[in-house]
Amino acid sequence: MGLAHHMMTFAEMLIFGGFGLLAGGLIGCVGVGGVILVPALVYLVGVPIKVAIAAAMFAFLLSGLVGTFVFARNKSIRWNLTRPLWLGAMSSALAGALTVSAAPTGLLEFIIAVLTAGSGVHALGRAPPTCDAGDVEVGTTYLFLAGGVTGFLSALTGTGGPLVLIPILMWAHLPVLTAIGLAQAIQLPIAALATAGNAYTGTLDVTLGLIIGFGIVFGTWGGAWLAHRLPREALRRVVAAVLAVVGGMILAKLGWGIVH
Repeated sequence: MGLAHHMMTFAEMLIFGGFGLLAGGLIGCVGVGGVILVPALVYLVGVPIKVAIAAAMFAFLLSGLVGTFVFARNKSIRWNLTRPLWLGAMSSALAGALTVSAAPTGLLEFIIAVLTAGSGVHALGRAPPTCDAGDVEVGTTYLFLAGGVTGFLSALTGTGGPLVLIPILMWAHLPVLTAIGLAQAIQLPIAALATAGNAYTGTLDVTLGLIIGFGIVFGTWGGAWLAHRLPREALRRVVAAVLAVVGGMILAKLGWGIVH
C-alpha cells in the first residue's frame, strides 16, 4: 500500500482508526498496547513497515498526552523520576528515527519481535513486587540510561516507549502501575523527536498518523480508567501475556518466511 499516493477509502479509515482504538485501550490499561500497532498495519493491511513505524510514532504524541493526563490526575506518576528519563530519551529518540530509514526491514521486524516476546516472558517469570511505589528509589544514572535505551529502540521500532521501559522499571522493582504511569509520560519526548526525524527522512504519512491517533486517544482514555480499577497482579499478568503472545506471533511469521 503506497500511502503517499493513495486516497484512503472510508472503510480503510475505519480499519486504521480501529487499530488505534485497540492499541490505545491496551496502552492506557497495561501500558504496552502500542506494540500491536506496527504489526497490525504491516501484516493485516500491507502498510510498508517504515511508513507504519513513522505513523505510529506520530500517533503516540496523542496517546502520550491523554495517558499522561489521566495517570497524573490519578496521582500515578512519580514526577521526580521523569526528568532523567526524559533527558535520556531525548538524547536518543532522534537517532533511532534517523536509523529507521537505513535499517533493513527484516532486522526491524526481528528486533520488534524479540523485544516483545522477551519482555513478556521475563515479566511472566518474575515474582510480583511486594512494596508500594513510595518505598522504591531508583538512581538517576539508571533512569537516564533507561530513558536512552527506551528512546532509541522505541523510535527504531515504532513501539512508543512503554514496551521497552516497563520491563526495565519492573526490573528495578517499581510497582506495575507506577511503571505504566512513567511509560505514559516518556511517550511525549520520544514521539516528538522521532516524528521530527521521520518527517526529515520522508517516511511520515500525517493523515495515517492522525487517523490512528484519534482512535488511540479514545482507547487510551478508556484503558487508563480501567487500569485504576483492576487488581495490580491481574494487570501485571495481562501485560506479560500480551507481550509474549504478540512477540511469539511475529517470530513465527518471520520463521515461516525463512522456511518458505
